[in-house]
Amino acid sequence: MPLDYDKGAYPEPPRQTPVVDKQTALPDPAVILSKLFFYSVDLPVTKFRDAVSSIRARNKTVYYHQKFRRVPDLTECQEGDYLCYYEANMQWKRDYKVDQEIVKIIQQRMRACQQREGASFEQNCAKEVQQFNEVTRNYQSRYGDLGGNANARKCLMKQKERMMAAQAQNA
Repeated sequence: MPLDYDKGAYPEPPRQTPVVDKQTALPDPAVILSKLFFYSVDLPVTKFRDAVSSIRARNKTVYYHQKFRRVPDLTECQEGDYLCYYEANMQWKRDYKVDQEIVKIIQQRMRACQQREGASFEQNCAKEVQQFNEVTRNYQSRYGDLGGNANARKCLMKQKERMMAAQAQNA
């Protein structure tokens, strides 16, 4: 404030905060209720949550890396064991999806190499192209012509037909 201000219109602020005069000797009920809530509800819940979260942090499992045990193949199932058939089919479906992802990854590597090398990709990306051709040939020989309702039984029959054709060629 400037030195020549009107003291009647603008009195000076107090130098210290005034002390509140208590009119009663009883404690404030709001303070009592807030402390009662803190110690009876908030503190135990917070301590429990911290204890549980520390235990969970030590035993943290990653949800997207679920590990399945390998189940017997369809050829190892006893006749009429439908649970074994189901488990073998589910295992085959997981293997099918893994093989699809492998083909996609190899294809992405080949395309990245082609993009990076440009016109001279045929000589510089020969290893990636050869690997892609091998992976797609294996994928096609195993899963090709199975159709939309592919399952472990159809794949096993296709494998059996391939083996019989190979034996007929060798004979």
